[in-house]
Amino acid sequence: MSSVILDQPAEEQTAAVTQPKKSKKREEREQILAKFHKENLHWGNVDWVVLIWMAGIHIGAVAALFFISWQAIVTCLVLHWATASIGICLGYHRYLSHKSFKLRAPAEFFVLLCGVLSGEGSPLTWAATHRLHHQKSDKHGDPHSPFEGNWWSHLLWLFVYRDKELNDKFADHYIPDFKNRPMIQFFEKTYPLWLIGSGFAMYGIGYAMGGNFMGWSMLLWGLCARMAFVYNSTWFVNSATHLWGYRNYETTDQSKNLWWVAIVAYGEGWHNNHHAHPSVAPAGHRKWEIDITWWSIRALRAIGMAYDVNDRIPEKNAEPEIDPEPGKNGIVVAK
Repeated sequence: MSSVILDQPAEEQTAAVTQPKKSKKREEREQILAKFHKENLHWGNVDWVVLIWMAGIHIGAVAALFFISWQAIVTCLVLHWATASIGICLGYHRYLSHKSFKLRAPAEFFVLLCGVLSGEGSPLTWAATHRLHHQKSDKHGDPHSPFEGNWWSHLLWLFVYRDKELNDKFADHYIPDFKNRPMIQFFEKTYPLWLIGSGFAMYGIGYAMGGNFMGWSMLLWGLCARMAFVYNSTWFVNSATHLWGYRNYETTDQSKNLWWVAIVAYGEGWHNNHHAHPSVAPAGHRKWEIDITWWSIRALRAIGMAYDVNDRIPEKNAEPEIDPEPGKNGIVVAK
């Protein structure tokens, strides 16, 4: 009785015999990548917790217009800077995802706390997703490329459900260097408690200041409006800076520098600079490219809380960095 291989043409027999077997690690990585594709977003695979949370935050942001107080607006602005610039831009992005510098323990705790209070996800999930973005930027497998749709890159990609087992494997593959650190694990395990607790704290502080109206004012401005502003300013980096702007470097993706995103996202709008040289701590590479987050990194370095800072500004038209192990360390761009 002939086998299937014997019945195939000679060239197909050779391919079948010589094709190397995929390693378990490679198979796992392909399974992970497949879960980030756009076709996974359908009614049977919606992350309802994220969807309901996002809807509630944005509804609360609209409701904040009916509970205006100067104390709540100041709180909103201060927490916007703390959670977006210090937590996301400095902490989750340049520290965790790209290891552009190192932090002493007190600064690391504060920075990660600010990141958690942003409501953009736990430290490992955020950083692993960003490293995957750099590996697959504007290609199939990019978690949030605008070339899969503008709304997909800005918001809809967040609503795809992925279970805990997959997220654990995701962290193993894309951020193993931070996965087992005690402080990171502490914030991973307590992430939802910080969000809920901050909401109660906002209302309680406001109530103590001026009763029920002030309680709602502090909650809606300090939590809902602030988070809605932080979410959208960050999402513009995923969407707008891959569509509009100018380029200082020729990268393999469509990343661009966009001035108004740099303003609302504390320097992250200089996205082409970052994609060309992601291990560099400052995102602004030209005199006019203001990077507020870089000012905070310099301040931390000045007081000894940040060290081994990669502040090397590349020369104009310098070749983009290349990752020898794409997606593993997230510090450089993959071909």
